[in-house]
Amino acid sequence: MVQHDLSSTGGERATKVRTCVGCRQRTLAAELLRVVAREKEPSGFAVIPDPRRRLPGRGAWLHPNPECLGLAVRRRAFGRALRVTGYPDTTALDQLVGSTAQ
Repeated sequence: MVQHDLSSTGGERATKVRTCVGCRQRTLAAELLRVVAREKEPSGFAVIPDPRRRLPGRGAWLHPNPECLGLAVRRRAFGRALRVTGYPDTTALDQLVGSTAQ
């Protein structure tokens, strides 16, 4: 379901609102980073960033900062949000946001 931030003035364009899987705050989608899960060769999944928001598959949204990434990893939020089993690898996100939260 797409949620929109509707303003009282009819002339403004509606914007999408999403929830960060780390801090659970609702924010405009433009301020969040979309991530998707991709299968890794041996087994398991890797969480990869989708800054252009064009990759196929179910996406999750995250503030692009180390605190939210750390919260999402500790809470195991990527597995639930992306509907994958096991512990997804977040190395690509760690490199992007400059975190060592693993």
